Amino acid sequence: MRVFLAGATGVIGRRLAGLLRQADHEVTGTTRAAGKTGMLHAIGVTPVVVDVFDTDAVARAVTTANPDIIIHQLTDLPSAPGTPGYPAALEANRRLRIEGTANLMRAAERAGVRRAIAQSIAFLYAPGEGARTEDDPLDTEGGRQATAQGIVALERAVLETPGIDGVVLRYGYLYGPDTWYAAPPRPPSVHVDAAAYAALLAVSRGAGVYNIAEDDGAVAIAKAVRELGFDPGFRMA
Repeated sequence: MRVFLAGATGVIGRRLAGLLRQADHEVTGTTRAAGKTGMLHAIGVTPVVVDVFDTDAVARAVTTANPDIIIHQLTDLPSAPGTPGYPAALEANRRLRIEGTANLMRAAERAGVRRAIAQSIAFLYAPGEGARTEDDPLDTEGGRQATAQGIVALERAVLETPGIDGVVLRYGYLYGPDTWYAAPPRPPSVHVDAAAYAALLAVSRGAGVYNIAEDDGAVAIAKAVRELGFDPGFRMA
């Protein structure tokens, strides 16, 4: 399949790009930095330098790639929690989830793309007893309203764009190489390799929303295991 991978040089994106190529998919991968195109060329990915906030540029990139599937792995969180730059990063990420996702999905609809997969989060559920399932409500009234606003907009755009089968992967807190944490920081968590693997599985399986995390009691992952074949123990070779 032809895959348009937005965020191909990010922490999940670059792992996913390699997995997609190993599975013989034809991949076009985006990056904001021209200096990172060599990394993509090296693994057989066609790079495109694009600003996701540039509506026309995104439309041209998607049209040129003519993909069967769009995968949205874009984030903008260069600063870790507790650091001076973190509040600004949260706002940048909120804008990316709202405006960037809208541009991607608008381009996908116009290009006749039939499937879209996007990165969301599994740690925004409203408080409740037991492991949170995909049907439980999100916490849109708590102290993380900016994050919730971005997530709600992203998920709605991916799941409700006409003519496109949307898949939302709600990831736990990422840990592992190139992330902020060497070990699971708190439930729900997921290793970055397993997160990338879930997106690979979703290329040909599933529909709707999935919790992608370890079986640590915070969120239920039975749906992802059953419908995607997700394995939280997956690690890159």
